[in-house]
Amino acid sequence: MAAEVPPDAPGRRVLCGTDYATVRYVGGVPPTAGIWLGVEWDDPQRGKHDGTYEGTQYFKCRHPRGGSFIRPNKANFGVDFLTAVKDRYGLNDQQDVQHGTENTLVFGKKTVEFVGMDSIAEQQRQVQLNQLVDISVRECAVSHAGQKEEIGRTCASIRHINLSKNLISSWETVTAIASQVQNLETLNISENKMKFPSTSTSVSSVFSKLRILALNQTEITWTEVLLCAPGWPALEELYLTSNNITLSERPDNVLQTLKLLDLSDNQLLDGNQLHLIAHLPRLEQLILRNTGLSSIHFPDTRFGCKTKMFPSLKHLAINDSKISQWSSINELDKLPSLRSLQCHNNPFMDTEKNPETLRQLIIAKISQLEVLNKSEILPAERKGAELDYRKIFGNDWLAAGGHWNPEKNNPSEEFLAAHPRYLSLCLKYGAPEEGELKGQQPVTLKNQLLTLTIKCPEKPEQKPVEKKLPESMTIQRVKGLLFRLLKIPGSELKLSYKSSKLEGKEVELDNDLKPLQFYSIENGDCVLVRW
Repeated sequence: MAAEVPPDAPGRRVLCGTDYATVRYVGGVPPTAGIWLGVEWDDPQRGKHDGTYEGTQYFKCRHPRGGSFIRPNKANFGVDFLTAVKDRYGLNDQQDVQHGTENTLVFGKKTVEFVGMDSIAEQQRQVQLNQLVDISVRECAVSHAGQKEEIGRTCASIRHINLSKNLISSWETVTAIASQVQNLETLNISENKMKFPSTSTSVSSVFSKLRILALNQTEITWTEVLLCAPGWPALEELYLTSNNITLSERPDNVLQTLKLLDLSDNQLLDGNQLHLIAHLPRLEQLILRNTGLSSIHFPDTRFGCKTKMFPSLKHLAINDSKISQWSSINELDKLPSLRSLQCHNNPFMDTEKNPETLRQLIIAKISQLEVLNKSEILPAERKGAELDYRKIFGNDWLAAGGHWNPEKNNPSEEFLAAHPRYLSLCLKYGAPEEGELKGQQPVTLKNQLLTLTIKCPEKPEQKPVEKKLPESMTIQRVKGLLFRLLKIPGSELKLSYKSSKLEGKEVELDNDLKPLQFYSIENGDCVLVRW
């Protein structure tokens, strides 16, 4: 007996074994007999041709070998939502049939059947389905909603649904399922290649409570996102990864409640595209991993001022992109709310081989940053980074027209464009002194040795000791050295230092794992030992 082909088969998603495909043709293929399905495989290597057989093109494929003909009995057109739920959670009718003998008991030679057990089992099943709040039917071949209102009657408590990697062919199917779930808050329909509305649709209350929506790998376009968005009035998180999206227009009067937007693995390329989403008022987290993004700029304001773009943005991820210029990192200091940045694997990072120095440069360039590449920036680390930055580029500042006398201090526009925070760091810590900058020499082992004075302020009878220590030496190792020198248990030591550059201030050396250079200690500084 031939398998029945649904009347709406063209365009439907099907499963053939473990391979996913889209039906592109239904009909005969002479000279063979019977009905064939022409399918375009998700994995083109599974196919044989482009929809052409013996000179006749029956359908078209994106890939020249992405198509095949299969018999209808080889295609799984999927099941309705409730059937998938019952199968996944072990609550289907077949399991009751298999366990039907549980409705009988044997007394001696007599078998007694418990009348009404089937109806009790059905009631229990209904109770269990009604208690489900978080449902996952990932990879369960869901293709349609099923009988109207049946989901609402059976699963009244649902709030979160994972429908990823199924056989959903259209947004209408998603709406048909969601319309029966009154309190839907989270919906994941990723990895379903489906059709979305191409014109604006009437706004309904189907998704009125939806807060989180994942549409990864669905082939949705940005235009289609904006056409659907009026129906998502409370949406807070939107995941759109791997859709080949380019931002083409501004989301006016939609997505205004959005707090998180993930556009990873889409080819944005141009930083100007970001300006189209820069005025989402509540956007706090923007994820742009592997987008091909090559530059970032906010032309509405000059350096030292805050942009009006991305007013609420706290967390930005630009990992695995193509940002090659430090000027893009300078621009991030304009963001008024930025607190966290992830920027691994960008070409600009290749300009500095030392990962610690690289981290310090980024910290010094972005004043309000609190977390860099998932690692917290402590106040001592920020201070050390900013002091080092001020010193490292001091000679460039002088060469560009910088001066210790404020009346003569007039660095060039080129210098200020490359180091927009330099003047504010000079105001914060004072301009670098001439002797400090003249002392800079090429880095050698000799130059890495610091001559420090060791004092015990609580034991004035103990004479100060002068020691030469590598600037890469950790505080823990310094404590071990002082233990041997002063005969004091290292774990009980509390270290700090004073510098002529920081008059009247004493800086604690409070992290045993950090090297001396982390705290910007210099030749001639005094290390204070207490216990």
